[in-house]
Amino acid sequence: MRQIFLFLILILVAFTGYSQKEISGQVLDDQGEKLSGATVMISKDSVSSILAYAISDNEGKFKIKLSEKTDSLFLKISYIGFGTYTRSIPNKTQELKIRLGKSSEALKEVIVTAEMIEQRGDTLSFSVAAFKGKSDRVIADVLRKMPGIEIRPGGQIYYRDKPIQKYYIQGLDLLEGRYNLANDNLSADAVSKIEILENHQPIKALDSLEFSERASINIKLKKDITYSGTATAGIGGAPFLWQTKITPMIFTKKRQAIVTYQSNNTGNDVSDEIRKFSIKYSGIDFDINQEDWLAIQNISAPPFSSERWLNNNVHLGSANILQRVKRDLDLKLNISYLNDYQQQDGRTQTRYFTPTDTIDVIENTNNNNFVSKLEGELTLENNAEKNYLKDQIEFKGFWNTNRGLIDRPDTQIKQQLDKPFFGIKNDLRLLRTLGKQLITFNSNTGFTANNQDLLVHPGQFEAIFNDGDPYGEIQQLVSSRRIYTDNSAGFTKALRKFTISPRFGFSIQNQQLDTDIVLEGEEVSSTAFKNRAEFIQSSVYFKNAFRFESKDETWNLRINTPLEFKSLHFEDDNFEETRALNRIIFAPNFYMKRKISAYWEANASAGLNYHFGELQQLYYGFVLNGYRNLNRYNAPISEETQQNYKGGLGYRNPIKQLFINASYSYIFSENNLLYSSNIGENGTTILEAVARDNSFDNHSFNASGSKYFRKIKTTLKLNASYNLSKRQQLLNNILTEVNTQSLNLRGSVDANISSWLIASYSGKFSTYISGFEDRNFQKIETHQHILDLYFYPKDNQYLRVSGEYYGNSLSENGDNYFVNLGYQFTFEKPKLDLHINWRNILNTEEFIHAYNNQYYYVQSSYRLRPSQVLATLKFRL
Repeated sequence: MRQIFLFLILILVAFTGYSQKEISGQVLDDQGEKLSGATVMISKDSVSSILAYAISDNEGKFKIKLSEKTDSLFLKISYIGFGTYTRSIPNKTQELKIRLGKSSEALKEVIVTAEMIEQRGDTLSFSVAAFKGKSDRVIADVLRKMPGIEIRPGGQIYYRDKPIQKYYIQGLDLLEGRYNLANDNLSADAVSKIEILENHQPIKALDSLEFSERASINIKLKKDITYSGTATAGIGGAPFLWQTKITPMIFTKKRQAIVTYQSNNTGNDVSDEIRKFSIKYSGIDFDINQEDWLAIQNISAPPFSSERWLNNNVHLGSANILQRVKRDLDLKLNISYLNDYQQQDGRTQTRYFTPTDTIDVIENTNNNNFVSKLEGELTLENNAEKNYLKDQIEFKGFWNTNRGLIDRPDTQIKQQLDKPFFGIKNDLRLLRTLGKQLITFNSNTGFTANNQDLLVHPGQFEAIFNDGDPYGEIQQLVSSRRIYTDNSAGFTKALRKFTISPRFGFSIQNQQLDTDIVLEGEEVSSTAFKNRAEFIQSSVYFKNAFRFESKDETWNLRINTPLEFKSLHFEDDNFEETRALNRIIFAPNFYMKRKISAYWEANASAGLNYHFGELQQLYYGFVLNGYRNLNRYNAPISEETQQNYKGGLGYRNPIKQLFINASYSYIFSENNLLYSSNIGENGTTILEAVARDNSFDNHSFNASGSKYFRKIKTTLKLNASYNLSKRQQLLNNILTEVNTQSLNLRGSVDANISSWLIASYSGKFSTYISGFEDRNFQKIETHQHILDLYFYPKDNQYLRVSGEYYGNSLSENGDNYFVNLGYQFTFEKPKLDLHINWRNILNTEEFIHAYNNQYYYVQSSYRLRPSQVLATLKFRL
């Protein structure tokens, strides 16, 4: 029997060896030069999927082995900058010599086609069906599994370590950067493909004139007319929990809309869904974000899902509507209102290190935060091939209030902060073709009003305000106004392989600041505690950009040479002080990208930047920024010169579903001001600016990789970063050098192990060291491990078991464990999901967290939500 078995094995091996064919050869250009990195693919015919592939080596040679019974095969060879070679060949062992001719259209050809990822030119198309798992419901679930793509905390999408530029649905930008609304609500079943638009230029009129190194995402739906959305209702306890959500959507060729109403007290932070991730046009520097002049003492939030620590009562309404008025002309409305009541409860120990002492501050904190925000945008956009218009009106209104109670070993402190805010701006950009050049005009004009009122009881800084005697309360009043405008005109013109874009403009910003301190109802008359400041910044600039793109698109080069006359004038009527600064600034920067082969590319950049002090670092009178922070900046206008250098190397292979990136950056800056911190025995800090030249340098190393293993249906993602910095600091009037080092390692695995088991794991390790020249502070290491297991007894139901561990080396009780359990049953008629979730089964009551920051470290204990059960019904609209 044994001899018969060996005989059969020999026959099988012989048959296999006989049937396997080897196709080898060499790829050359039309001059006979060897081409390394050419992509060689073999399929049954011109429309079938790839059977085998190879990449030519340094000699231009390749070798492919395959076993196919067909009479003929289809050979396809491509290389950047050359025409694609296609040919039918007989199915037999053979050696070929292929010559490729140069072609400027080579990059437009189909380079790679696979079942999961398809590449056409600069567009990668990921098949949603290929990556979607049984438990995946919305498009964000699928995006997290795709190699090269990362969704970071808060929802921002990165592609190859860079944030995406635009998020389209069917080629339309409905959400203007608020793409969490689509990611967290659009059904994955409605989507056919996720398209990554590499080197995407969103303005059609600039497409052949200005290259872009950023990527965008386009969500490709299965149907031209799609009605989608979800409705969720849930209850639980204890205490009583509720969750409601309804999000209808419509997508047609001429109209798109996503409308949502959400409410819960389960800890789900719905404000993330209206967070805006837009990348601003490089020539626009102004925005209408609120400046936090004052604050109550907060607790560091845990680094995991808010559903286990956020005590909230939230209501969110949002409407996002796009109407195509005519070809290329869109009218968009994005408006939202958020109302939330949040509670924080925890304990914080802060240890300050000075050159001569160590100071500890212990605080038990209870905060109540009331959030009321109204935000909106109205946008008219005409994105045609020869002309472009975008006019956007944006407004924000905030009516937020914070209440805080702090228990310290020696006293109890009450805080109350009111901070209403209003802002409005208009952003206009116009491009119009005139002859052989493109005329450009930009205008950005806005206004903000910011009033903040902090009341602290009992009064603080007794030695400064009341001759060392205790007193009842202190109140800080801040009123700030800002109006600005930035306007420019220029043109863009192509000169063979080069493009020039000169632009001339001016900008003016006027800021006003009024502050007062009130002690027990009486205003402090001393000028040292008042501000009546006006700060005017104006500039006239000429900015020019030179761009070069080689004919075969393998070289991209950009050089910016901005020349600016900047004038800054500060005046305070209270101090009768005036500061003026006039500078001529030349801040060139350079960017280069080289496509080495079909899979490899390198980039490098360098730049010189100048930064000048803002009003928040320029007031002469003391301001009580927090109950134990008293700040002023009675010094000249801050001037900082910064040099930036960066180099990167990237590899992406859609055939192997492999993406790798590595980069190094160095920053060196010089400043004329040094900030002095005087820390009292009770942790109170007085911050002042001192006129003294100083420098800062920082080294950063980053590497990341992701790969999809097709045979085992697993996605692996790895990321590493190392940071080293050095700066000078004045601590209690002693000059010292502060050094910091940090290392961060992250990784994740998503695996479809079998038809009944899906597993995902993510882990993170961080270490942070800081210290003075002669000694280091305590080193902090943190660990994070999360494991999710999905068990499928049947296709329409699953059991989820989740375990988490968080630890740090600083705290004695720094180990935190969590176990969660979930069950989902899907009904086919009607189509709905019943989900039961048991959170924090171990009833872990608090989370202990630690972190460093230059000359101090913080150890915080955050009160968590108790063990709770929530049952929800989710309908598909």
